[in-house]
Amino acid sequence: MECNMPMRAGMTAFFAESRRAGALMLIFFAVLLLGVVTSPGDAGARAAYDGTWNVTFTPLQGNCYNSYSAPFIVAGRRVKSGGGGKVTGGVKPNGAVAVRLSVGLSYANGKGKLAGRSGAGRWSGVITGDQCSGVWQATRG
Repeated sequence: MECNMPMRAGMTAFFAESRRAGALMLIFFAVLLLGVVTSPGDAGARAAYDGTWNVTFTPLQGNCYNSYSAPFIVAGRRVKSGGGGKVTGGVKPNGAVAVRLSVGLSYANGKGKLAGRSGAGRWSGVITGDQCSGVWQATRG
C-alpha cells in the first residue's frame, strides 16, 4: 500500500483516530456501568418502600405501659426520623428492616419486615430507665 502523506501527518491522523475511538469506548462503558448501577429492578426495589410510615410501638414486657407512635421516613434503603426522635436504620430490597429510635436517654432497637403498605416486627430497649420489649406495627400513609 502506498501512502503519499508525510510521516508526521499520518501519525497525527492515527492518534486522532485512536483518541476518538478511545473516547467512544469510554462513553460506551460509562453508559453500560450506569445501566448496571441504576437497573430498573434495583430502582424498583428501593422505591417500593419509600415514603412516610406511621409506626406504633406496643410494650409487652417490662415497666413500659404506653404505646408510642412515631413517623419514620424511608428513602432508598435508609430509614430516618419523620419528627419523633432520632431514627437510624435501613431497609433491604426484600423488605427486612432494622432501626434504632432514641429520644433523650431512652432508646429502642427494632427489627421486622415491610410489605406493601404495612409492616410489623419486634423491638426492645430502655424506656425511661426500664428494660422493655414489645411489638411494632407500621402503615404507610
